Amino acid sequence: VQLVESGGGLVQSGGSLRLSCVVSGSHFGISTMGWFRQVPGNQRELVADITKESHIRYADFVKGRFVISRDNSKNTVELQMDRLKPEDTAIYYCMHWNTLFGTYWGQGTQVTVSS
Repeated sequence: VQLVESGGGLVQSGGSLRLSCVVSGSHFGISTMGWFRQVPGNQRELVADITKESHIRYADFVKGRFVISRDNSKNTVELQMDRLKPEDTAIYYCMHWNTLFGTYWGQGTQVTVSS
């Protein structure tokens, strides 16, 4: 299973970024997909996830600002991030889980929000 992320970068406070993650080698349609983030020295934390039935969960700190979506025809999960804050600065990781293949992670993409 491979997860390839894209879309990170540097943005000013209040700006937007869109992260994308393409999955190969798995049954994407039966997978729960998620985005996590990690600041060096801290634990990795859930940002949002979406089940195969498209049930969605958001961390409180991104509710109303971020939107997670999936496209099963393209094996892709995306995270639209709006009204970004400096405290959103982190490495963002795509996560895949299903009962057949288990948990896999992408390589991470850096998101930096300047004040």
